[in-house]
Amino acid sequence: MDWETDKRVARSMLRNREQRRKIMARLLLVSLGLMAGGLWLVDGFLKTRPWFFLLWWGACALVTCMTMVMALYDVLAVIREEREKRD
Repeated sequence: MDWETDKRVARSMLRNREQRRKIMARLLLVSLGLMAGGLWLVDGFLKTRPWFFLLWWGACALVTCMTMVMALYDVLAVIREEREKRD
């Protein structure tokens, strides 16, 4: 795929409310899964290896921030859509 095709696919996903919400739900599940896994499944492993600890929780923070950015984008897009309906 080339850059223009990638941009068109991303733009179409972001303009579709249902697609945005599916992406947010998946990101939320991944971040919750990473958090649960870090707290219960690999806790002992992460305690003994500081670099893996930082990478694991850094990935969890990154996915969580991506989820929050998508949620903010969704709020702004819904506001814009509703304003367009009124006008």
